[in-house]
Amino acid sequence: MMCSKLSLEISTQQRSLQQVLLKSAIAAGALAAMLLPVRPAEAQLVQDALVGAGGNAVYGAVTGNGDLLENALSGAATGAAVSATHSESRTGVGGVVQDAAVGAATNTVTGVVLGNGSVTQNAIGGAATGVLINVTKDRDLFGGFR
Repeated sequence: MMCSKLSLEISTQQRSLQQVLLKSAIAAGALAAMLLPVRPAEAQLVQDALVGAGGNAVYGAVTGNGDLLENALSGAATGAAVSATHSESRTGVGGVVQDAAVGAATNTVTGVVLGNGSVTQNAIGGAATGVLINVTKDRDLFGGFR
């Protein structure tokens, strides 16, 4: 009995350490990407990641879903994924639907990996973030950032 309890505690500690390391690696990667010099071709990707981070952090705070930093990291990943897969359509509808779907999928997976918030709320927040990125696409939101 004592041995199984000890192994359960070690297993829980290992899982906790893995989550801390994973979160730290994601945060360090996101910070490094934001600090690199940006060429005009990459400016849209960085802008979308920043819009995603902000939008998802606000959504998480308003709905009480998950941790602020983890929501921002998930939003940044969502923004990058939406930016990388974004395609224009003649009607504009396909682009919005695609961006919402990519946002929902990315934010859901990132939330599960980080152990952050509800899967359903993460999917809704990701879809909203994807639409927000679609609406702000090709606009210079940061005044000369591009």
